[in-house]
Amino acid sequence: MRYRLLGGVRMSAVGLGAMPLSIEGRPDEARALATVHAALDAGVTLLDTADSYHLPGQDPGHNELLLARALAAYGGATDDVLVATKGGRGRPADGSWTVTGSPRHLKAAAEASRRRLGVEAIGLYQLHKPDPDVPFEDSVGALRELLDAGTIRLAGLSNVTTDQIHRARAILGDRLVSVQNRYSPEARGSEPELRLCAELGLAFLPWSPLGGISRSSLDGPSGPADGTARFAAFHEVARERRVSPQQVCLAWLSAKSPTVIPIPGASRPETVRDSASGADLVLSGEELARLDGALITPRSRS
Repeated sequence: MRYRLLGGVRMSAVGLGAMPLSIEGRPDEARALATVHAALDAGVTLLDTADSYHLPGQDPGHNELLLARALAAYGGATDDVLVATKGGRGRPADGSWTVTGSPRHLKAAAEASRRRLGVEAIGLYQLHKPDPDVPFEDSVGALRELLDAGTIRLAGLSNVTTDQIHRARAILGDRLVSVQNRYSPEARGSEPELRLCAELGLAFLPWSPLGGISRSSLDGPSGPADGTARFAAFHEVARERRVSPQQVCLAWLSAKSPTVIPIPGASRPETVRDSASGADLVLSGEELARLDGALITPRSRS
């Protein structure tokens, strides 16, 4: 397992997005625990969760409690494992995702997460999403208060813009260590944020990093479906390298910047082992150019 830095802490180059273990379609407890343990066995030291990863209207904090149980039951050392959680979103019974970024809510949510995780201080606490009804500086100010109080050790942001990153740094300084935005072959809208994180030395944690890969399989008799042909290059390189397309995708992401740490989700031990192997795959310059070239759409060429 290769490693990268997050807030000066050495982390595995690929993390585990634990959300699939707690939301709709989640596995039973035994398989969920086996998945986390397989990640740890493979050298994964970054586990990403949130207080809102649970079934709609049910068992708030399910994912945090699950990770706490998994770490407690693990037979090996866990001192180097960083659990990163998030606050500011909710999942009511109708299945929607709400946003609540008031300082009062964030501070109470962080304390509840700390108790569920069973730690003295949360390793990395992230604002899950800016609340349009709350001044952004107020939400970030709550993170600063949590840092000052020792409730959290490091602070991060999720689903933010470059402007919001700059504004948060003005408040948090070097205690802002990470940004978690959606980024994948399918969703590359956060390219400016990825570049800014590289410039500032902030860890960039792509969520849903494998977007587009599973739907572009070349296994069918007609090849990839319309609109997904540009992702087929990941499968072609995978066949040539005798690895999975998911590993190729994670290696492509890691090559974007030395501060990128993808956090693919998993709900099976074999899936997380495959993703962890992606941390050790290094693509050639020709392969990277080939993948990037395949993602250029006709509109972006004009």
